[in-house]
Order: sequence, then C-alpha cells, then structure tokens
Amino acid sequence: MTKSNRTMTRLMLVACLTLPFAACKKEEVAAPVAKAPMSAPAGDDPAEWRTYVSDVVTRNMEGIQNQPYVYLLPAESTEEFDGLYERMLDKAKTDVARGIIRGNMLAYASPSSGKMADIVVESFSGVTPDTMDGVRVLFIGDAADNARVQAAVEPAGVEYKFIEAK
Repeated sequence: MTKSNRTMTRLMLVACLTLPFAACKKEEVAAPVAKAPMSAPAGDDPAEWRTYVSDVVTRNMEGIQNQPYVYLLPAESTEEFDGLYERMLDKAKTDVARGIIRGNMLAYASPSSGKMADIVVESFSGVTPDTMDGVRVLFIGDAADNARVQAAVEPAGVEYKFIEAK
C-alpha cells in the first residue's frame, strides 16, 4: 500500500468515525406548550366535571408527594343524590378523622358547591387545631362558599387554596 493510499484510508476511517457524532448534533427541542386551564363545565355532566377537576387538581400538585384525596359530588339533580351525599360525607369525615399527614392534598369539588362546602365544614368540625401542617386543601366551587370553607379548614393548620369554578 502506498503512502498516499494509507493516508487516504486513514482519512476515510477518521471520517467514518466522526460522521456519526456530527450527525448526532442535538436538535433544538421546543419547550412543551402548557395547556390553558380548563373552564368549569356549564352543566352537570359528571364526565365533564371529572375531566375539569382532574385538570385543576393536576395543576395544583406542586409539593404534594402522594396521590390526592379527591371528593367529587355530583349535581343535586342526580338521581339518588341524597344517598350519594351521605356516603361522601361519611367517607370525607372518616378520612379527615383518621388523620391526613404532610404531603397530602384533599380536593373537594361539585356542581353543587354549597353541598360540597357543607361536607368540608362538617368533616373538619372535630379536627384538633394545627394537626394537619403540610396538608393542602383545595376547594373548587363558588366564591360564595369560599369564606366558610376557609374558616372551617384553616384551624387544622392546612394550606388552603380556593379555585373558583367558572
């Protein structure tokens, strides 16, 4: 093999080895576009409300390490509403009485905001003050119910956040 052939072979070898690295140039990746927050459903459709509440809860998970407790009460026009209301009230009261630890979130929502506010107020009625530090309570409902829910949960030491369902 002549000197020029060896040089040409080496150049080809170097080109073959460097070409893949040059081709792997990191492509510019566009930053993901954040979806706009959803609006609350205009009606009482349970599927639309589940989707909406899921969106709101997901947007408020920062700092939460565990799966949130989500309480979604259907509209009062729902068949057998009274039974559903009583079962949700029992569950919410039991969960809160059992104790919720730091890093958890309780999210409450309903097209019947006043009824959900009743559940929150009753669930927190017997909680010892300052026993839920580091717990976030998210209330998704009407502005008219915000103050009484806030007054019911804040003595427990929770981080309270209100999202107006609009």
